[in-house]
Amino acid sequence: MKQFIILVLLVLQASFLFAQQEKKYIKKGNDLYQQQNYKDAEKNYRLSVGKKDKTIEGNFNLGDALYKQKKYAEAGEQFNKIAASPNNKDVLAKAYHNLGNSLLESKKLEESIAAYKKSLINNPQDEETRYNLAYAQEKLKKQQQDKKNQNKNNKNNKNDKNKDKDKKDQDKKNDDKDKKDQNKDKNDQDKKDQDKNDQQNGQQPNNVSKEDAERMLEALNNDEKQTQDKLKNKKLKGAKVHITKDW
Repeated sequence: MKQFIILVLLVLQASFLFAQQEKKYIKKGNDLYQQQNYKDAEKNYRLSVGKKDKTIEGNFNLGDALYKQKKYAEAGEQFNKIAASPNNKDVLAKAYHNLGNSLLESKKLEESIAAYKKSLINNPQDEETRYNLAYAQEKLKKQQQDKKNQNKNNKNNKNDKNKDKDKKDQDKKNDDKDKKDQNKDKNDQDKKDQDKNDQQNGQQPNNVSKEDAERMLEALNNDEKQTQDKLKNKKLKGAKVHITKDW
């Protein structure tokens, strides 16, 4: 019995010494925190909580020190840990509030909104949390609107690119048509010129029938014969030809 009492006294003494040491580290951490020496404050808070993460105060202050160093992911984990344990509503409200801040800084807007709402469930009178909730909701709304506008702009840009492509394709088709029309006009003109030359050379255009061609050829032959006959008759008459001197 005596040994049991001594053991209990030793355990109580050890607990008392640890509690005293814990308070010492928390106090030191608080002093450093006030001096804005958040890195060293974090070290003391970690020593205060020890391996078992016992104290709410040490854990909470550790989260604050991490937050001040912009270690938002680590701070969020710390506050989430506090919020997950069964504590009084005041502690839960503060833990969720700080968790919301950490998530907001990490640009996790929807998660931060959820955290602020949980904070208000535990403390509906907290105007600071209510303000942060409204702020996060406004940022989320703006983000969604910006995304919507971006998608609209991307769609418009895509449509404009398609329009430009369609216009280029249409312009190319028009150019090809113009070239084709020009080639046709040139071919038509070449054909007209060829037909004209054929007529002048006694040849017939392709669209003249065989019978007409034979009649035209016969007429031309008769004309040529008559002309030759006339020339022959002249010569036969002994016509004198006036010769111009070639200097």
